[in-house]
Amino acid sequence: MSKKSIFDAITIGFALFAMFFGAGNIILPPIIGLFTEGSWTSAVSGFSITAILAPFLGIVAVLVSGDEFTDLGKRINSTLGWVLATAIILSIGPFVAIPRTAATTYEIGVLAIWPDFSATISSIVFFGITLMLSISPSRVVDIIGKYLTPLLLVLLVTMVVIGIANPIDTSGLVNTTYKDPFRLGFSEGYQTMDVLASVIYAGIIISAVKAAGYVSLKEKTKVTYMAGGVAISCLLFIYGGLVYLGATSGYEMTDNIKRTDLLLHISHGLLGSYGTIALSLCIALACLTTAIALVCATGTFFSQLTKGKLGYKTIVIITCISSGILAVKGVDNIIDYAAPFLGIIYPITLTLIIYMVAFGKRVKRRAPFVAAITTTTIIALIQFSSFISFKYDFISYSESSASFIKSLPLNDYDVPWLIPSALAFFIVYLFDKLFFKQQVVID
Repeated sequence: MSKKSIFDAITIGFALFAMFFGAGNIILPPIIGLFTEGSWTSAVSGFSITAILAPFLGIVAVLVSGDEFTDLGKRINSTLGWVLATAIILSIGPFVAIPRTAATTYEIGVLAIWPDFSATISSIVFFGITLMLSISPSRVVDIIGKYLTPLLLVLLVTMVVIGIANPIDTSGLVNTTYKDPFRLGFSEGYQTMDVLASVIYAGIIISAVKAAGYVSLKEKTKVTYMAGGVAISCLLFIYGGLVYLGATSGYEMTDNIKRTDLLLHISHGLLGSYGTIALSLCIALACLTTAIALVCATGTFFSQLTKGKLGYKTIVIITCISSGILAVKGVDNIIDYAAPFLGIIYPITLTLIIYMVAFGKRVKRRAPFVAAITTTTIIALIQFSSFISFKYDFISYSESSASFIKSLPLNDYDVPWLIPSALAFFIVYLFDKLFFKQQVVID
């Protein structure tokens, strides 16, 4: 293993960590620790599966399939693959995730220091910086991996190390009465949205690996796995540390705990008067690195989709402007209109990732993958219809659909589609293999 490959893997791994680690990734872990207290390690285990392992599997799934998410989408249908990819990129891009990064930076990072600062000016400044740093796609990984991530890591590691060495209040660690800490961590991990981001980021990461001179599948796989190992190690340490900080925060448990207030309490308790500034910098850097990666991914995707009719730079500019306008609406409004649609896209994407990683090399027939995706889609649509029915008071329908979803195994872990999709996959695989001699395989 050469020094160059190690250096490249570290740089790309840092970039991958920063792409995944947005503001939501800072906000979620501490409150998990606050609730679970002495059972915080079990909560970290659950969180690690959905917030670390599943996103990394998204990278692996694309690598197994080719170089882009659309290569993965061919397992169902080339056209539907592009449709799903478009839905994902709009969700994690200009409609939801990108505006949310700017809104979060303003509400947590800016207002904590300048309470009267304008949301519009904050959005303009944020996307002005984002535009400058994402206008050249070939430099994105270097900018994030070599410069922004080390600074973010220094701030986060400093806070975690101080919190471990001198915890605010360890009295809560003797309390292990939380009913199911693993389930809490597992469910909260979905909220990072990193599984959706992973299949889009995969193209950026694989392109960076190829640009560094690793062209063959063996070389690409080796460096990508090494980079993944770096990102996973960083995420696990930071997530575990933040959960521990929440468990030892001594924060008062109330019915309406605000995640931002808990974070400010922890940062001030550990770093004193500098805590607010440090937290604001962490939030700003985490949001900025994520926004740059998402803007770059959006520009690359739609440039390819339009076959160059819309240039990368044009799309990046449009994305920054539209995201800047939506960002002013605030985090809560963005989450409210996005949640139902993410509830459909997320399970479909995770299903495709799971079966591609587990069976992509062994099962060449298309039908089993289509069956699994179709089953998951039906269940996701039932969940969506239940949500709409409750919202518009169609109680009889909403209660029946909700009861059906609750009856499915693993619904408590927010994966009611997992067992039915597995059954569909294996039944169709066996039926297809026994009765159809002509294989229908990936193009």
